[in-house]
Amino acid sequence: MDFITKELRINEKIRAREVRLIDHNGHQHGVVSLKEALAMAEENEMDLVEVSPNVSPPVCRLMDYGKFKYEQSKKEKEARHKHKQFEVKEVKLRPKIDEHDYQVKSKMTRRLLGEGDKVKVTLMFRGREVTYLKLGEKLLERIAQDAESIAVVEKKPKLEGKNMTMILAPRTDLPKTDSQKLDAPKPEKLKI
Repeated sequence: MDFITKELRINEKIRAREVRLIDHNGHQHGVVSLKEALAMAEENEMDLVEVSPNVSPPVCRLMDYGKFKYEQSKKEKEARHKHKQFEVKEVKLRPKIDEHDYQVKSKMTRRLLGEGDKVKVTLMFRGREVTYLKLGEKLLERIAQDAESIAVVEKKPKLEGKNMTMILAPRTDLPKTDSQKLDAPKPEKLKI
């Protein structure tokens, strides 16, 4: 039962003269007058809820409205809880970076991507270094190529003031290899 989570009209707030009635078991009673539907709701100690107001005649269902709202709020809360929000982490570089320092930054970028976070790679230019934009673009492309197996470039390198930035996002089409490695059975030792 997928209903719109906005406020639905119930009982006396329904304005139609006739409604298409569905009881609490899901059986259709066809088109009945509003008075008859309200009497049936009262007889079953339930609420008459207008679930589809835009059709003619509107569709109404007999249900416990308080219980329905409670279940909807639980579903929404669970959906918010399951929704993965990406956190953007930043890795900063300089154009004249040494090879070992580059390897450390590249490894950090891959680790952050492996944890499921987006990574903003910032290349900071100082003074006249900003004239060597091609060098900066090559460095950012190199980082993107190193992380190509686990990441995609979400935002291409762009110069913003004296900083060149690029955003990498983890790939979603890859299987979860880390958890598979943890769950894999350990090989048995051979007895000689």
